[in-house]
Amino acid sequence: MRITFVLNGEERHVECLPDRRVVDLLREDFGLTGTKEACGTGECGACTILVDGETRLSCLMLAAQLEGRSVTTIEGLGAEGCLHPLQEAFVQCGAVQCGYCSPGMILTALALIKENPAPTREEIRKALSGNLCRCTGYQKIVDAVEEAARVTRGGQ
Repeated sequence: MRITFVLNGEERHVECLPDRRVVDLLREDFGLTGTKEACGTGECGACTILVDGETRLSCLMLAAQLEGRSVTTIEGLGAEGCLHPLQEAFVQCGAVQCGYCSPGMILTALALIKENPAPTREEIRKALSGNLCRCTGYQKIVDAVEEAARVTRGGQ
């Protein structure tokens, strides 16, 4: 089947089998390896992407579900030579260790901040509860999301 969708701001057309998973399409067909697969069952959040601005687990989505939609992966954030404020905050706060969970965490945090520009630490923890990290203990991740939210709303 042929599907058309917007990927990181660029319209894409692709031929694929109807049962092809989005995580495989992104990684194998488009070379966007920032989207990770860990559990393959929707339990860890490593494969999180944004579809029409909302978080989705790409290991549980079929490529056919992307028809006519807009997808953002971690590669779609920031600009050439310039990190997105969330990416910058993750670096500055030491929230990136092995980095495997970081793309999913960052995209989940982005959806949160767009919905709630001034989340409390508890709201951040709740929003990130579906994303597992084995390295950081979450404190630095929460710090990074809090800092990015402050920066994106103008430092208030």
